[in-house]
Amino acid sequence: MAEGDPAADQRQNEEIEAMAAIYGDEWCVVDECAKIFCIRINDTTKNPKWTLCLQVLLPSEYPSTAPPIYQLNAPWLRGQERMDLSNSLEEIYIQNIGESILYLWVEKVRDFLIQKSQGTDPEPEVKSKTEEEEVESEEELTEVFDSETPAQAVEPEMSENKAEAEELPPIDHGVPITDRRSTFQAHLAPVVCLQQVKMVLSKLYENKKIANATHNIYAYRIYCEDKQTFLQDCEDDGETAAGGRLLHLMEILNVRNVLVIVSRWYGGILIGPDRFKHINNCARNILLEKNYISLPEESSKAVGKNKKVKKDKKRSEH
Repeated sequence: MAEGDPAADQRQNEEIEAMAAIYGDEWCVVDECAKIFCIRINDTTKNPKWTLCLQVLLPSEYPSTAPPIYQLNAPWLRGQERMDLSNSLEEIYIQNIGESILYLWVEKVRDFLIQKSQGTDPEPEVKSKTEEEEVESEEELTEVFDSETPAQAVEPEMSENKAEAEELPPIDHGVPITDRRSTFQAHLAPVVCLQQVKMVLSKLYENKKIANATHNIYAYRIYCEDKQTFLQDCEDDGETAAGGRLLHLMEILNVRNVLVIVSRWYGGILIGPDRFKHINNCARNILLEKNYISLPEESSKAVGKNKKVKKDKKRSEH
């Protein structure tokens, strides 16, 4: 892999951490140095009929000007089916140039498998196969673009007058994660304006335990209907780059109108990069618990109700 600029490397690392937090053991590191990863995707988490392994290599130019190089590994995937699925992935890339797309790709593959399982195709024969298939001569996507999707810069004043009489939103607290005497706990509140973000933070800091945490990392995303864009920001609170990683996870999951805070109480033992994993996992767990994201089996119910022409389904959002 050619040397990339530090900003691109950071964006890739944030996306990789987010994917690991979202998919857990399904996400497999094949070659960390070469940025090769594999994820096993099923049509449902319970009694899956169809499984496919998506293997990706992230070039140094991804995500700004080049797509991931990918392989679709499944013994039953051939011919027109393989071509249709590849076209769908390439269409997602074209529609999101400059953005992180691995989550969209995985969920598009899952939608494909769900539709297949609801069709009349016989189930594939079960064969013993390894997830870590060797990367052979992958073909790069034919379309490579120079342009980046413009960054969404939103002035904070946009939402200040959105709600004139704001009330303190309900605040939920997640299950703590403890590792080597460091404890991480997520807190979540629905928010629709910047004033509510400030109110929630003030309320949380009234709790002495939270106020005395070593770090209170937070990120929020508010959808502005009139502008059709997002007001979003994050705070590291001394844990360098943690806020940006948390916001990146929320962007990938496409959550909106929510504030997530992760408190960390340092226990005196350095735990290295694992701290970012715990921050993301805490955030992901509370977003799942409060129904801001859905499990794969829940998305399968939605697909059953919505059998439109494939071209109409431009992007999966969870």
